[in-house]
Amino acid sequence: MLLFLNLGGGEVFIVVLVIILFFGSDKLPEIAKTLGKGIREINDAKAQIQNEIQKSTSGFTEELNKHTTELQSELNKAGESFKKQIDDAATTLKDEGKKITDTTK
Repeated sequence: MLLFLNLGGGEVFIVVLVIILFFGSDKLPEIAKTLGKGIREINDAKAQIQNEIQKSTSGFTEELNKHTTELQSELNKAGESFKKQIDDAATTLKDEGKKITDTTK
């Protein structure tokens, strides 16, 4: 396949001419049919492999998404708890500061 990437029109014509001379014009349709069948089988195998990969990774992706959601939920809960503790500490400090201010007056 890579050999044909650098061939020009004249070079391809010569290759086809050599094939016709070597195999004969009556065998050319049979060769093309066999080549087409082989390419189709390769494409079918490639599609089957891609489907198998997608099937095997879809469960992994779903499981990963589930754990990510759970982790995000736990982090949100921890963040809310931490914020509440800071708010409570700030309120306590404010109240204690007010008591100190009131006693010094």
